[in-house]
Amino acid sequence: MLRNVAVLALEGSHAFELGVFCEVFGIDRSDEALPVYDFALVSAKGGSVPTRHGFDVHAPHGPERLSCADLICVPAFDIGVRQPDGLIDGLCAAVERGARVLSICTGAFLLGQASLLDGRRCTTHWRYTEELARRHPRALVESDVLYVDEDPVITGAGTAAGVDTCLHLVRKEHGSTVANAIARRMVAPPHREGGQRQYRERPHPREGTGSLTPLLDWIEAHLDQNLTVEDMARHAHLSPRTFARHFQQETGTTPAQWLTTQRVLLAQHHLETTDAPITAIARRAGFGTVDNLRHHFARRLGVTPQSYRRTFRPPHQES
Repeated sequence: MLRNVAVLALEGSHAFELGVFCEVFGIDRSDEALPVYDFALVSAKGGSVPTRHGFDVHAPHGPERLSCADLICVPAFDIGVRQPDGLIDGLCAAVERGARVLSICTGAFLLGQASLLDGRRCTTHWRYTEELARRHPRALVESDVLYVDEDPVITGAGTAAGVDTCLHLVRKEHGSTVANAIARRMVAPPHREGGQRQYRERPHPREGTGSLTPLLDWIEAHLDQNLTVEDMARHAHLSPRTFARHFQQETGTTPAQWLTTQRVLLAQHHLETTDAPITAIARRAGFGTVDNLRHHFARRLGVTPQSYRRTFRPPHQES
């Protein structure tokens, strides 16, 4: 179980990515019955560390604090700044004893320096994927995803994708109800798939097409129905081809992939919070049959619905 979190304050750290770790893992939310972590900022020697923005961050702990962490978080930093060997050694020793490491953006370069990406799928901000692959040729760099979970090494793409990466781990450890509650506190999307494309520069939607938010709300209210791309396009008053292009531009994924993600999330919610039979949940989530539900659960989460319920359903709800 994830309880002890250490966040590296690196020389040249980027404040946003460092702040994401502090926001997700460093705030006491016990008033909402959400997990509270033993949280620490760690630097190479302990003390003040200069960020890339011209101010210092005080990290009271040195590398020895990594020895008891369940999770070590690595923020983005200026990759021209070589980090001390003590941090590298601490990372390697932690992973060897069973800890996880999670990087955001260029934080992956530190994992590469520690040889933790060798033979593993990984990612970073799309601007740096070629450089990461050049510096660490044994890493299996994926250039256009939000995050990659190669447990115990988890790598996230740039900036806002760090929120997705952290919430993914929270969801994996504590279930979707906890992850969604933290997302609401952060006013962040509750879930984006790791395989969703990064938001590279791409053509803007045609002027006048407007936001798809009303359509997405309508889809979420009708997940139990047999929705097709044609149905969604008709509701948006667009041709299927134009709709599919506009949907990809606004959400970064296809209508079918987005629909499946929402159905899996709805099924997770019912499995965590209700006594409903699996057959009923499959119908409510729009999968129709238990076999379809199992198939998509296995592809997205790597577990069966029954196993998910046993893991994440609060004990007081067991029948």
